[in-house]
Amino acid sequence: MPVSAVLPALLVLADGTTYPGLSFGAMGTTIGEVVFNTGMTGYQEVLTDPSYSGQIVVFTYPELGNTGVNPDDEESQFPHVRGAIARNVCYRPSNWRSTASLPKYLEHHHIPGIHGIDTRALTKKLRSAGAMNGGISTEILDPAELLNLVRSAPNMTGLNLVNNVTTEAVYEWSSPSEPMWEFKPASDLSDSETFTVVALDFGVKRNILRRLASYGCRVIVVPADTSAAEILQHNPDGIFLSNGPGDPAAVTTGIETTKELLKADKPIFGICMGHQILGLSLGAETFKLKFGHRGLNQPAGLTQTVEITSQNHGFAIDAQSLSADIEITHLNLNDRTIAGLQHKTLPCFSVQYHPEASPGPHDADYLFAKFVQQMRDVKLGVASVI
Repeated sequence: MPVSAVLPALLVLADGTTYPGLSFGAMGTTIGEVVFNTGMTGYQEVLTDPSYSGQIVVFTYPELGNTGVNPDDEESQFPHVRGAIARNVCYRPSNWRSTASLPKYLEHHHIPGIHGIDTRALTKKLRSAGAMNGGISTEILDPAELLNLVRSAPNMTGLNLVNNVTTEAVYEWSSPSEPMWEFKPASDLSDSETFTVVALDFGVKRNILRRLASYGCRVIVVPADTSAAEILQHNPDGIFLSNGPGDPAAVTTGIETTKELLKADKPIFGICMGHQILGLSLGAETFKLKFGHRGLNQPAGLTQTVEITSQNHGFAIDAQSLSADIEITHLNLNDRTIAGLQHKTLPCFSVQYHPEASPGPHDADYLFAKFVQQMRDVKLGVASVI
């Protein structure tokens, strides 16, 4: 598309910094927390990840949209980002799986974007000053006017966004990963051995459900406000706590439900927000990171082995708040924040990163097998090795 045919757009941060650029996607004005993702691929999975609800995402890779979009790569029914920021945008994608261009996709879903700005300078700004609210507009090109809107928006701290993204009704998920994308040996479950997992949906990604199904689990997904009693009525072998957006400490219903579920001695596995919810239910505290971890190459580990992981979060568990019966299993090796934990006596564990890796590396996929093994051990009444 010729530059002359593209409308101007404006990005304004809460500190007053302005970035004039060009519009792509929908016209209009959008406000959200501006964060950056360092992944070199997987932009469609990022856009449709419910954990990005309420946020405007800066893509640090300079080319966006080259492979277009397709239905198979969506992590939910529609994009959850408030806006997208890119250096260069492709209007004519080239990929055998593509069904539409990225600009048309965002336009269809009424999501504004801005490109033609220095995303490297913007990312350095967010790293030094921290993630902050910002606004993109094609209709308000006066920086002072847009800044007033940005500064009137609520901050992410204390914000419960889970109710915006959780399922409205209980449903069952049975589709495993597509055979062409499968990368692990077949499940070692026998035909007679099945495990029922109830997934508490704080904003779950489809690929998490696919991985659970690939490991032989029957998955029942329930809304975030489902009580512990209702969950236990499904007679689950295990309980999964999903990823999700916003401040985990504000998800008080989920925390109280998890406290009750811990009393049932059922295996519990948490990812991302689920990791934070589990930590909070065990008495720990969380805090907001300066600019968060969002990318596909975050190193995590503790001793000997290092996993390269996909991460997407703006909050972390405070290590000083952990009780003596909780063990740290993984640290983010960039800043030494907690990336994984497990209880020393209860069958529960969690990780801050995304072992389902959509997009990202597959180093941590073994954690689904670990969850299955815990369910098997509890079912057989033997001590689980974790």
